[in-house]
Amino acid sequence: MRLRNSRVLVLLAGLFLSTIGTRSQEANPPQPGAGNAAQPAAGGDQSKPAAPPQDTPQVSTESGVFVIKKQVDEVLLHATVVDNKQRMVMDLDRGAFSVYENDKPQPITSFRKEDVPVAMGIVIDNSGSMREKRDQVNKAALNLVRASNPRDQVFVVNFNDEYYLDQDFTSNIAKLKEALEKVEARGGTALYDAVVASAGQLKQSDLAKKVLFVVTDGEDNSSQETLEQAVRNLSEVNGPAVYTIGLLGGEEGTRRARRALQTLADKTGGIAFFPKTLDQVDEISSSVAHDIRNQYTIGYKPTTPKNVEGYRTIRAEARAKGYGKLTVRTRSGYFAGQEHAPGGD
Repeated sequence: MRLRNSRVLVLLAGLFLSTIGTRSQEANPPQPGAGNAAQPAAGGDQSKPAAPPQDTPQVSTESGVFVIKKQVDEVLLHATVVDNKQRMVMDLDRGAFSVYENDKPQPITSFRKEDVPVAMGIVIDNSGSMREKRDQVNKAALNLVRASNPRDQVFVVNFNDEYYLDQDFTSNIAKLKEALEKVEARGGTALYDAVVASAGQLKQSDLAKKVLFVVTDGEDNSSQETLEQAVRNLSEVNGPAVYTIGLLGGEEGTRRARRALQTLADKTGGIAFFPKTLDQVDEISSSVAHDIRNQYTIGYKPTTPKNVEGYRTIRAEARAKGYGKLTVRTRSGYFAGQEHAPGGD
C-alpha cells in the first residue's frame, strides 16, 4: 500500500538501497561452498520476512486486546445472530452453535461473545462523481469510528483510478478526519484494486478481527483486478468482513455495481447497503458499528488436513430454547492453502 505523493521517495530509496547493496556485496563476497537455500527466488521481494513457522495456533489476550500470535490453524468466525424479526440475539452460549465445513460438522475450539477490538480499513471512493457526497460520507465514517471499540486500529484509503493510504493504523479521530478530507474527486473508480490493497494492509495488524468499510457510487471501471480476483483475495482464512455502501443512481452499470458490492459483502459475512438518499449514510454507519460490536467469535480446527487445498464452504447454525428460527451470518467459506505472510505493496 503506497502513501500519497510517495513515488519520488520510493525511487530515491530504491536507488539508495541498491547502492548500499552493491557496496556490501563488494565488501563481503559470497563464500565458496555456501548453500543457496537462503537466497531469494529471482524477481522475489527480498525485503519481506520469511513466513512464520506452522505452529500450534495461539489466539490470546494481551492487555485485553484479542490478537493472533502466529499463523493460525484455527478458523475464526465472527458471527451475527438474528431472530425471525431481525433482532440481534446476544445471550447464546457455546452449546447453541454448530459449525459445518463442506457440510461436515466441526469441533468448536474457542468461543467469545464480548466486544473485541477491530482492525478496520475505511475505503472511500474519491472519483469525480463523489464530489458532492464526500462531506456526509466522511461524517458517517468518523461516526462509525466513534461508535466502535476505542481500541480499534483504523486506516483510511481514498481511491479514484488509483488508491492511496492517506492514514495508516491509528485511533486518533483528528488524523482520520484529516485523511478523509483529502478529497480530489477526479478520475475513475478502481474499487477492486483498492479493496485488494486494503485487505493486504489489514494483514499488518495482529488483531484477530478485521473489517473493511467501503463506500462507492458507481461501477468499477479502472481496476486491474476483477471482482472474482478480489473475492478470492478476501477469502483467506480469517480474512476481513466487508461492509459496503452503494450510492448508486439509475445510470447504466448500476446493476453490475450492485451485484459487485453485494457479492463482496455476502462472501465475507458483511452487509451491503443501498440507501435511497445520502441522508441515510450516517444511520447506516451506526448500524455497521452496532453489528461489529455485537458478534460472537467462534473458532474451530478443520477436520480436513490443512494441506488439502481448494475452496471450503462454511455454515454456522444456532438453536436455543425460547427462540424460533435463528439466522447466523458469517463468512461463506475460504480458500485453504491461500494464507500469506503479512505484507502490503
